[in-house]
Amino acid sequence: MGLVALQGCSGDSYPQSAMHPSSDFATRLDDLFDQIFWWAVGVFVVVEAVLIYVIVRFRERPGGPRPQEIHGHVLMEIGWTLAPALILVAIAIPTIQTIFVVDRPPTDENALVVEAIGRQWWWEFRYPELGIVTANEAHIPVGRTIDLRLRSADVLHSFWVPKLGGKRDLVPGRENQLWFTADSAGVYWGQCAEYCGTAHAWMGMRVIADEPADFEAWVASEGADAVALTQPAERAGQAVFMSNACVSCHRIQGTAAVGVFGPDLTHFGSRLTLGAGVLENTEANLIRWIDSTQHVKPGNLMPEVQLSDQQVAQLAAYLRALR
Repeated sequence: MGLVALQGCSGDSYPQSAMHPSSDFATRLDDLFDQIFWWAVGVFVVVEAVLIYVIVRFRERPGGPRPQEIHGHVLMEIGWTLAPALILVAIAIPTIQTIFVVDRPPTDENALVVEAIGRQWWWEFRYPELGIVTANEAHIPVGRTIDLRLRSADVLHSFWVPKLGGKRDLVPGRENQLWFTADSAGVYWGQCAEYCGTAHAWMGMRVIADEPADFEAWVASEGADAVALTQPAERAGQAVFMSNACVSCHRIQGTAAVGVFGPDLTHFGSRLTLGAGVLENTEANLIRWIDSTQHVKPGNLMPEVQLSDQQVAQLAAYLRALR
């Protein structure tokens, strides 16, 4: 019990805790859990109080009288049958109400449609109204309803960002839906919650809630082509990228790279993480990822291309420049 209590002390220490809701959807779930919790506490207190009273009041005493047995006490039988039934009704009513609210389509006509596509083992995010495609990190505006359309490109996945909403399965051949409105800016961690193969545990994501002005700036930047290169190492890295297998799997807007099998890398340099949340997006980590991706994230589908140390450094410089 002590460990459970400590887990709820700090939202920053537990970035994937559902106990610190940051959206209307997650708040509804948290309120429901709170109601059920306090009913459970009430039942526990009453049962334990009665149990302690019976143990003390009717304990065996040397030479004392034998307690009178009670059999067929109609009122007591009605009471301990009716009380749990009423408690279950009290829990069922808000539960059913919450289910109807969170499972309905969004009613906000201004909702922003975001398509989340689960792939082994990364996330693709598409904004059909904005013409934007990105990977593993979704930006959303604070205060605007997000209409999330969920699909799988291969096997069963499950979308889960605890502080923003409940779990939703991604089923091949079917589109599921989830909606929420973030109430504060921040970076919210998420995870695939359905075992989907070798690298399932490394299939993370980030949902970044921006203030409206910051979100508009992100949209303007993300919708543009990849930035012009200024450094010789960056240009050399682009040549390495275009002359190897990278170009057949990844897309970089404004270049000849139009692959669709791997994450879109148009603005890769501005992302917080790489490898679907495996590592912080730093130059050293990126070099490590390119050089030995299977050691960093075993089982991922990115092939290890044989490159020299110089080519790896140049490729990392190029990708870091894509902002």
